[in-house]
Amino acid sequence: MPTYEFECTQCKKTFTEKMTFEEHSRKRVKCPKCGSTKVNQLISTVFVKTSKKS
Repeated sequence: MPTYEFECTQCKKTFTEKMTFEEHSRKRVKCPKCGSTKVNQLISTVFVKTSKKS
């Protein structure tokens, strides 16, 4: 499941959320510190693990 990184525009807390691609497109993310829904998604690195050697 993908992990997304966010920053709250109210309290400036940075936090991560695990959600499916479908949830990401429709879910409203809330800050765990202050409860605000005014958050910006941050650009973060991606880790991919495959079962075959490249």
